[in-house]
Amino acid sequence: MQPPPAGRVLVVDDDPTVAEVVTGYLQRAGYAVDRAETGPDALERAAARWPDLVVLDLMLPGMDGLEVCRQLRGRGPVPVIMLTALGDEGDRVLGLEVGADDYVTKPFSPRELVLRVESVLRRSRHAEEAPRPASVLRAGGLAVDPLARRATRDGTELSLTVREFDLLAHLLRHPARAFSREELMREVWGWAFGDLSTVTVHVRRLRAKIEEDPAQPRLIQTVWGVGYRFDPGADTQED
Repeated sequence: MQPPPAGRVLVVDDDPTVAEVVTGYLQRAGYAVDRAETGPDALERAAARWPDLVVLDLMLPGMDGLEVCRQLRGRGPVPVIMLTALGDEGDRVLGLEVGADDYVTKPFSPRELVLRVESVLRRSRHAEEAPRPASVLRAGGLAVDPLARRATRDGTELSLTVREFDLLAHLLRHPARAFSREELMREVWGWAFGDLSTVTVHVRRLRAKIEEDPAQPRLIQTVWGVGYRFDPGADTQED
């Protein structure tokens, strides 16, 4: 008797060669795979049979991968790994901000992509099983409610992306501790590998939202030669 699939993956890419190679490697790794070539086709297939994870090309005809990711996220939680041939840092970060859980830059190793799929799925399932912290974290005029996914500064609600929120909550849980970018990448987002500049960009954008003067940050300090440290100026509290 055939063992149950390790999960269902929707592969969205208009390049048939890439889609075929990715599909073959995923199937050999034990995954059931659906394929789509366009954004509307991807949304239709996801609605018909909701996937456990989506491998999504950024550059699709008509509706690009960013819009597909936005619409998928609007329908329900699903991990997304973005495929991109673009080398620009801003495009990679934008993909993460609209809800992608990871990205792989073309050309890529199909074996590496399978490892990324396994890692993201494992992380996603662990998050679903783990109890959610109910305490509200307070420090430096900030209040972060992990359960409600809500953050405020001096009583005003902050508009944070998923990655920015997770980063801020992690820093508030560990005040006065210096983290390297590798540690933040691993402990906040669960990535064993990736572009460290992504962490730098998220820190810069988070500072722009929580600091009085982002050019001279008071809360998120740069620790030269190490990484970053959250300095609340007072004891962090949990309600």
